[in-house]
Amino acid sequence: MKNITRIGLILTMAILTSCSLLGSEDQDETETEESGYTEREFYDKIQRSLNSRNWQVAIGNLQLLESQFPFGKYAEQAQLELIYAQHMTSDHESSIAAAKRFIRLHPQHPNIDYAIYVKGLSEINQNGRLFDGFLSIDNSKRDIGTAREAFATLGQLISLYPNSPYAPDARQRLISLRNQLARSEINVANYYFSRGALVAAANRGQYVVENFQQSPAVADGLAVMAQAYHMLGKSDMAQNSIEVLAANYPDYPLLEGDQFDFDSRPLFPSNWFLSKLNQRFKSEIVPPAFDTRTQYNSLPQ
Repeated sequence: MKNITRIGLILTMAILTSCSLLGSEDQDETETEESGYTEREFYDKIQRSLNSRNWQVAIGNLQLLESQFPFGKYAEQAQLELIYAQHMTSDHESSIAAAKRFIRLHPQHPNIDYAIYVKGLSEINQNGRLFDGFLSIDNSKRDIGTAREAFATLGQLISLYPNSPYAPDARQRLISLRNQLARSEINVANYYFSRGALVAAANRGQYVVENFQQSPAVADGLAVMAQAYHMLGKSDMAQNSIEVLAANYPDYPLLEGDQFDFDSRPLFPSNWFLSKLNQRFKSEIVPPAFDTRTQYNSLPQ
């Protein structure tokens, strides 16, 4: 009986060992491997991983390919594909670093526009959150550092390579980034109002008007300037802002003809932060706060 048991264990081990050996021929599904491959064979192996969206295996093999064949025929293409694969795994920091390296090493490469484009996409998504698709999250209240970087990156792409196949999508993304950055400035101006920092609020409004001229936030930028200058006692500057506002946004909620209602504060109903400010100051004078996205964000830009 013991012999039968031993034979069974031996047979089981043999079967498992056989399966392991048979499975070793399909290594690109589970692990990286470079031994025994020519550069072309290694590159073809990587393409199979990319085509099957096996990103982690592809990343490992792309890095190995570069280390094994740093001056090979496929080295530069592998660097581009590494940027893409890292972006697809949401490892945006690594994707940005790889793109920067490629741009630095190959400034005249025919596909450098692609590296710049994916770098911009990774910068846009760097602060992305898991539930963004399910929750109403105001991106203009996030840390806008990477949004600024993405804006600069995609702007560079359009400036240097206006005929790039990636330029049309970059232009659309720039519009969204521009509006996000402009709205962030208005959010900060509203906060400055709550702190009594009127000069700082006026400067934020002016920055929006001067730097984001096609953004729907320009209307609020002009209103911020009018309100801040009025509260600072600078009537001429306040009136100038009102005239520009009336000429360009005659239907602005606080305007009646060329008269500005300095005592009302239009708020976007779902603006949680500003609603909290209102609750805080409900027993005092409500600080100015401007947010007319519901009125102007749907207009052609």
